[in-house]
Amino acid sequence: MTASAGRTGRAAIPGVDRLLGHARLRQTVQEFGRGATVEAIRAVLAGVRASAEEVPGAESIVAAVVKQVRRDRAARPRHVLNGTGVILHTNLGRAPLSDAAIAAVQSVASGYSDLEFDLETGERGSRHAHLEDLLVAVSGAEAGTAVNNNAAALLLTLRALCDGRQVLISRGQLVEIGGGVRVPDILNQSGADLVEVGTTNRTYVADYARAITPATAAILRVHSSNFRMVGFTAEATIADLAALCRKHDLLVIDDLGSGALVDTATFGLTREPMVQASVDAGASLVCFSGDKLVGGPQAGIIVGRRDLIGRIRQDPLARAVRLDKTSVAALAATLRHYIHDEWSTAVPVWRMISATRDSLRSRAEGWRARLLELCPGVSVIETDTAVGGGSLPGETLPTFALAIPGDDPEGLARRLRLADTPLVGRIERGALVIDPRTIDPRSDDVVVSLLLESLAR
Repeated sequence: MTASAGRTGRAAIPGVDRLLGHARLRQTVQEFGRGATVEAIRAVLAGVRASAEEVPGAESIVAAVVKQVRRDRAARPRHVLNGTGVILHTNLGRAPLSDAAIAAVQSVASGYSDLEFDLETGERGSRHAHLEDLLVAVSGAEAGTAVNNNAAALLLTLRALCDGRQVLISRGQLVEIGGGVRVPDILNQSGADLVEVGTTNRTYVADYARAITPATAAILRVHSSNFRMVGFTAEATIADLAALCRKHDLLVIDDLGSGALVDTATFGLTREPMVQASVDAGASLVCFSGDKLVGGPQAGIIVGRRDLIGRIRQDPLARAVRLDKTSVAALAATLRHYIHDEWSTAVPVWRMISATRDSLRSRAEGWRARLLELCPGVSVIETDTAVGGGSLPGETLPTFALAIPGDDPEGLARRLRLADTPLVGRIERGALVIDPRTIDPRSDDVVVSLLLESLAR
């Protein structure tokens, strides 16, 4: 089958049957099936008809069909290279897992596991056993458990311990935590009675004390992980709230959101409240995410008093929000990095945060050198990386990134997103920018290959 490239008009567009006779598409039919191939042909031809440009040649259409069918049949979700410069990119799956966590997932996913089986006794075991000692070791709490995300952790905690009773919370902490989920809605779903205290910008211990009644069960503090309030503000410390709760025999529950296990100030960032500090200050329970600053799989972690963790596990909702075997394995492997003090090199989130300016500039310069012949205007710029993911709001880290100028940076960005291995960047000052901080150095050759291919097109 032949057709001259560049002919105009609908008559130049080959039909479905004619394209199916092409040798490459006969192979595609054998590999993916006739239905998938026909569907891809129709999608490509619809795009050709809608385009104002001249009709491409048959070989170009066939190549587009092959790419379309492979894309349609590819596994979802797909592996993506994150060049955006946002470390915890919510839309790109937040924290990438460590090599050890990936290996742990592969191990339990490839066959059976001892998820709820005691190998020593041969009797039924508990999935909680795989995580509890690790959570105790990293947090300093008496006990710990994990569910499928932090919203579920808070909901389960309030349901199990505060159903039908009052929970005091500062008006300034009635936050929306992402995806349209709001703390007041979680409180209402739990069956607890929300009691607001203080004002939006200033809440004191005395405000909580005045609101306590015989119906009060707990005081809840919610850390504003995804925004920062500045200026004329005041809030009670978790230590002050713990002292008040001890006096009145109440629980104090601390929702830390992103849940730092290490001091973020070490890396020039604002100090994020640490889980261990909250436990030491007397919080009855601390809730936090496993997939943000912990750097593990999506999870909601609860640590605190042993008796309270026991009650939470016994609540019927606990089964509905429990972790599956792969998440248990990945979270356990991630927690071990902290216990073995290897988090800064093993956990990708912290490896990215701790990357030096010199190492980032060297990588970006290496990319530039390999692209210069094809794109003489490519440069290395100083810019910023964001932590992202509802953590450390407004906080950035200085970085060096590759900047690719051109008349159509959006078009280049789209071609890279639609590549066999998608590469996602950002547009900055009229150029496509790729930040090496958020890309594993082991993928540098892939990045360059993708850029060369997209630029050549």
